[in-house]
Amino acid sequence: QVQFVESGGGLVQAGGSLRLSCAASGSTFSFNIKSIGWYRQAPGSGREWVAIITSAGNSNYVDSVKGRFTISRDNAKNTVYLQMNSLKPEDTAVYYCNYLTGGAWGRGTQVTVSS
Repeated sequence: QVQFVESGGGLVQAGGSLRLSCAASGSTFSFNIKSIGWYRQAPGSGREWVAIITSAGNSNYVDSVKGRFTISRDNAKNTVYLQMNSLKPEDTAVYYCNYLTGGAWGRGTQVTVSS
């Protein structure tokens, strides 16, 4: 089974930037052929999809982050990144990564954007 460890979160002012990382370990033999997504869960809300990257490197984003967030992957490092620019208070959430096909969730990384 694969384990995901998210990192890079923190406290930032509105308009600032953060770069999140998601490192996969364990059974990573299929990492490079799977689509992977970043998800987030704000206080009192359910988990929502934010960005997805396919094995071919194609990406898609939820409308609220288009033009501000960029997802990328480094298959040699079994790692996925989320570059977040022009952050807004509504981006405050715990951010997670996972395969599109599902799997065990990591602990996530907290992103807090102050106004």
